[in-house]
Amino acid sequence: MTAPLDRAREIAVAVRRTGGRALVVGGWVRDRLMGHDSTLRLGSGSTPSSVEGSKNIDLEVFGVAPDRLRQILESFDRVEAVGESFQVYKIGDIDVSLPRRDSKSGRGHRGFVVVGDPDMSIAEAARRRDFTINAIAWDPLTEEYFDPFDGRGDLERRLLRVVDPKTFPDDSLRVLRAIQFAARFELALDETTRAICRDIALDDLPSERIWGEFEKLLLARRPSIGFALAVDLGVVEKLFPELHALLNCPQEPEWHPEGDVWVHTLQVIDQARTRIDDLGRPQQITVMLGAVCHDLGKPPTTALIDGRIRSMDHEEQGVAPTLAFLDRLNVHSIDGYDVRRQVVGLVAQHLKPGSWFKVRDEVGDGAFRRLAQKVDLELLARVAKSDCEGRKPGQFDCSAMDWFLERARSLGVEHRPPAPILLGRHVLELGLEPGPRVGEILKAVYEQQLDGRITTLEEAIDAAKLLVEVPRD
Repeated sequence: MTAPLDRAREIAVAVRRTGGRALVVGGWVRDRLMGHDSTLRLGSGSTPSSVEGSKNIDLEVFGVAPDRLRQILESFDRVEAVGESFQVYKIGDIDVSLPRRDSKSGRGHRGFVVVGDPDMSIAEAARRRDFTINAIAWDPLTEEYFDPFDGRGDLERRLLRVVDPKTFPDDSLRVLRAIQFAARFELALDETTRAICRDIALDDLPSERIWGEFEKLLLARRPSIGFALAVDLGVVEKLFPELHALLNCPQEPEWHPEGDVWVHTLQVIDQARTRIDDLGRPQQITVMLGAVCHDLGKPPTTALIDGRIRSMDHEEQGVAPTLAFLDRLNVHSIDGYDVRRQVVGLVAQHLKPGSWFKVRDEVGDGAFRRLAQKVDLELLARVAKSDCEGRKPGQFDCSAMDWFLERARSLGVEHRPPAPILLGRHVLELGLEPGPRVGEILKAVYEQQLDGRITTLEEAIDAAKLLVEVPRD
């Protein structure tokens, strides 16, 4: 199989034969300059490893008519037209397009008229990009860079700057892109960009577009940079009132020397980010959302009690705002994994590892088995550990979470509760007719299993026999 960069070079050669020029543009070029590119190493035994790197290659073809461009691409492989009206084609992992002109025709992300123009200059084509770091082109044949807006200089300065202040506000999603880019690459916004972003309304963004950028923010190397910037740009206030309520919500200094709930949450988010690289994507997102939402119950519950700032029952009170927040992002299941249910469980139970450790001699195995019915205990331990560590400059003993996870693993319930030993067919074989009573017996026997009083099928059937023989009150 031809590596994407090799295929891009082959296409560039074919384009050059027709008198045109094919340039690599967008995120791949940016990531190559930043040292994050993984596509260059494909085909040499390595695989993409960084969530920062842009794995797909975007080619922009100058000087070739649309019909001729498609003929060239079809000589290599099957071509999928992504946007026939403005000539964007997908060939494997490569997106190929003509230079394009955008003009705003209405509100929202669909409110654009896009026209392909093979006769545009490289500088004209780059002007439609959002930020200078994304407006750099690279010739895969000569390895020459084209950088009409000094994107390379901004990368060296660690600066995020708009290409065209006049057209940047046309797509409000760019504000969220600024936030996730700042977090992923640890960039600062220049003051002009910052001012433009603050003035852009975000009420035309559908939840799926917001989530697309929010997910990238969650998986950034330092998410707190983006969350702090989101506050500064007014994004949190406009889009996420549940998060905005955390600002200036006080905490007891003895337990939280870092400051208010928002400051604490930013630390917890960054802590959580260090604990997810070994997880699958749905579980990564679950842990990060759990970290973001874990203290959403504090604003409505925080009060001064006996001279101390307390947030009684904030775990359970955090469920409602967590659901509201997830609704805004339209988060439910991801790849078949019930992210929504798990995040709610993490919020409602995030104090359990620490509180159980204090009375560990009194916490039975049944408590762990029952808690595993509500939430993944390993993910819970990771969020709880992040919560404990997210209180700098304080120093706290966070070994409770290690004990909690070790205990869960010893019982085999770190990811799910034990499977029921007794099944419906076993109860029916005792002569009971199908109906609600079967379910009641299964539930009663399973409760005994969770307590450890039943460990074999024979014991389960004996317990069921007793329940079959004893009529209900």
